[in-house]
Amino acid sequence: MTDAELAAYLAQCAGRILLEVRASGMFEGKALGKAGDQTANQFLCHAIRAQRPDDGLLSEESKDTAERLDKERVWIIDPVDGTREYGEERADWAVHVALAVNGVPEVGAVALPGLDQVLRTDAPDVVPDAPEKLRMVVSRTRPAAEAVAVSEAIGAELVPMGSAGAKAMSIIRGEADIYLHSGGQFEWDSCAPAAVAAAHGLHISRIDGSPLVYNQRDTYMPDLLICRKEHAERVFAALEAYT
Repeated sequence: MTDAELAAYLAQCAGRILLEVRASGMFEGKALGKAGDQTANQFLCHAIRAQRPDDGLLSEESKDTAERLDKERVWIIDPVDGTREYGEERADWAVHVALAVNGVPEVGAVALPGLDQVLRTDAPDVVPDAPEKLRMVVSRTRPAAEAVAVSEAIGAELVPMGSAGAKAMSIIRGEADIYLHSGGQFEWDSCAPAAVAAAHGLHISRIDGSPLVYNQRDTYMPDLLICRKEHAERVFAALEAYT
């Protein structure tokens, strides 16, 4: 099984587990989110360590160690991206499984279990054409000020949505065109979405245009931009004018 096949299979399996946990009716709200996080994380961590024992591993739900820093290959996972949406029984949550090689998000899969879909680096779809009025996907609870300002500058419509994975994949799915985030994230929030987006020919970077670099000692990643390549310069110009 290739790395990409493994990532997609694990993301799909974890998604099914999470749906089963939710359907059990044994948990609600925050308790459901916690149970889902822990159950999916246990499965993913055990599976990755069994299948790729020599690789490093970074998970949102496991204690981080410095061991991964000496590895060229590091799996970066988020068992439930959008725990709030998962707990609220919405569909805009995701499972992230990615492999960073020398800091580059090379392989990944983003499962959208609520939509019964897995988007992956080894099976890119054709990204639909953008409409005349662009759509910028933002947090449904705390839209970033920079994103709101850029949307006004370029005349884009704001589309509120849950998890980072769901937002990034909405571009591939033809539901949005730009995902600009500046409110603070961590490596597990964006590694798999960035890998999948890049495989689909999209632009991925920090909002200053610098590359996204993973497997850092400090896992905090303040911002990112994912969009069609033809829209990147418009976004950067609007950002420069805003700042």
